[in-house]
Amino acid sequence: MIDDVRPRTPEGFPAKAAVGHPVSVSATVFRDGHDLLGARVRWRAVAADDGKWQSAPLMLTNAGVDHWTGTFEPVALGVHEFVVEAWSDRYATWRHDVTVKRAAGQDVDVELEEGARLIERMANELPAADRGPLIAAAAALRDADAPLGQRMEAGFDDEVAALLAGVPDPIDLTGSELLPLWVDRERALVSAWYELFPRSHGGFAGAAGRLAAVAEMGFDVVYLPPIHPIGTTARKGRNNTLTPAPEDPGSPWAIGAAGGGHTAVDPGLGSVDDFDAFVAGAQQLGLEVALDYALQCSPDHPWVKEHPEWFHHRPDGSIKYAENPPKKYQDIYPINFWPPTEDDRRALWRACKEILDHWIAHGVRIFRVDNPHTKPMVFWAWLLESVQREHPEVLFLAEAFTRPPVMAKLAEVGFSQSYTYFTWRTTKADIVEYVEEISHAPAADYMRPNFWPNTPDILSGPLRDGPPAAFRLRLLLAALTVPSYGIYSGFELCENVPMSDTNEEYFESEKYEIKDRDFDRPDSLAPFITQVNAIRRQHPAFCELGNIVFHHTGNDALLVWSRRSPDGSDTALVVANLDPWHAQEDVLGLDLGALGIPADASFEVRDELTGAAFVWQGPSPYVRLDPAVEPGHVFAVRVL
Repeated sequence: MIDDVRPRTPEGFPAKAAVGHPVSVSATVFRDGHDLLGARVRWRAVAADDGKWQSAPLMLTNAGVDHWTGTFEPVALGVHEFVVEAWSDRYATWRHDVTVKRAAGQDVDVELEEGARLIERMANELPAADRGPLIAAAAALRDADAPLGQRMEAGFDDEVAALLAGVPDPIDLTGSELLPLWVDRERALVSAWYELFPRSHGGFAGAAGRLAAVAEMGFDVVYLPPIHPIGTTARKGRNNTLTPAPEDPGSPWAIGAAGGGHTAVDPGLGSVDDFDAFVAGAQQLGLEVALDYALQCSPDHPWVKEHPEWFHHRPDGSIKYAENPPKKYQDIYPINFWPPTEDDRRALWRACKEILDHWIAHGVRIFRVDNPHTKPMVFWAWLLESVQREHPEVLFLAEAFTRPPVMAKLAEVGFSQSYTYFTWRTTKADIVEYVEEISHAPAADYMRPNFWPNTPDILSGPLRDGPPAAFRLRLLLAALTVPSYGIYSGFELCENVPMSDTNEEYFESEKYEIKDRDFDRPDSLAPFITQVNAIRRQHPAFCELGNIVFHHTGNDALLVWSRRSPDGSDTALVVANLDPWHAQEDVLGLDLGALGIPADASFEVRDELTGAAFVWQGPSPYVRLDPAVEPGHVFAVRVL
């Protein structure tokens, strides 16, 4: 019996993996009786020319519940499939039975003959070049003139055991159902995003001058809000007012004007050639450009006149604008993804894909998708699969601040990454519970989190009117608890004035105006951000999702976690002060086993933020953190 095979999704969509990162496989495997079992995972890249199957062993890691685990590492993009196989390990069972009977003083001559026949039969499953030691072992087991211990030693030989380890017995070889796996490039799992509005930098040419600073801070993705022409009908002014001034640029999410729609560029930003130059300049600096994909239109979008059937109409004949009470978006028309006829629907869906095709042709390989939860799941399942079938390197980030099942389903149907509820998780208990949930199966089988401390829409938690220490703390949490995170421009300057006590949006939001920032201010957090991103890159432990372990502390203002690389060569321990106003201290309760530290060993912890090093022994070191000085410790751990 092979049950509960993971990774998998609830409804049969592919689970997710990334090139160069181990895929954790697990299953419940058992059979009747007491025979020992063997198990393995087999996998292949479906689109590969040879379609060759590869295999890796699974190990029994919890005998009490018949839980088997193992890993394999895909090396190609695209669709894979895998299967868990198990069999009765008759060689291991034979060794066990012979050992027990001999210890009980019973005669084992018949058992030795059984072993000889078993080894001979299993030798036939191996290449001829490997059979010699097995044939010799079988002969030695039958040598009645040799001492019993010598005969058993020949059958128990390490070389024999190694040759037979993992060899399935065809008599009862059993396979699970075949499961799909989608393998992305590494950026789908590990990324650091920086969001900026090109118009606040004078357009593409001016924003290109900002790229070097973004790259120097250690980001690898620069994300642009919509770059398309902005409508004038119902244009919003500063602070979302309905009475804009003549110079107000409007919200970039009100897409479409006389100059074009989703495949056009706002002339205030420059030309398509300027955009191409921006993308090329980013690539030279090691940055990828992520473009906003917002399937909505301003009243002036060409689609409104050309395809009125693609929109929702009210009883009075007017087109319905977007609302999220109490918020109103009079400058935005939502799209009706189920227009009156099947031909209308097909034409609309093809037009939506053509937008992506257009920008992919201009070098964009990452899209941040605006409000995907307001579009049909079946649309996303079709669109994402259609695009990635042609361009498996393309990635999609779902901006879905919505109900948990909806967020999870979007990830399941194919989104590469997901915004999360991190912005609103501020207490120790909430952070631990949430990070544990999204870092392990079943969620982690298909949902990759991207933690954002702030967005142009959201100023929440301790950032609201908080000190710079609050910004350093939230960055540390976002960047070091999961492999992907992002910040919105202005974070490094600690912009934190909310619209009101009850509204979590920014006062004087950049969504409705051009912001003039002094990024060279001496109090900028850019050096700290640079340091944290450098730590992420230097430590492979921060590049995995499921390796986080939280450690005990009796002080709820201190959060302690560790992460280890899959091969155990890199271990990091982080202690963060969740209180940005006061110093906090405590004696920790470390799980030394999770850190790979023997109970009686001394170990060195070197703080990557300050360079200070300490030698600790045992699970109970003392720490004290003053947020005005540093938000936490980021220790590299080394056993002495």
